[in-house]
Amino acid sequence: MTSHWAESGEGRRARVFRVQLLNRVLAHFGLSLDDWSGSVYVLRDRKGRAEVVADLGSLWATAERLAGQKLDPLDPDLLRTLRG
Repeated sequence: MTSHWAESGEGRRARVFRVQLLNRVLAHFGLSLDDWSGSVYVLRDRKGRAEVVADLGSLWATAERLAGQKLDPLDPDLLRTLRG
């Protein structure tokens, strides 16, 4: 399995930081992301459904599918939350 360009050459600390940052954004849409042994990610919704995400390149499409809607990263409420 090949890594997405954003993950190449990274250390464990960088991956943990990235998951924390992504969780701040994903929480706004009712989703959360976990790192599974440094090899894949697990994306979950509040209903308990989960999907394995191979790399960050496929994260957003998987998040939209799991949320059942288009997710706007420039949503004004999201941006207020992130600034807050």
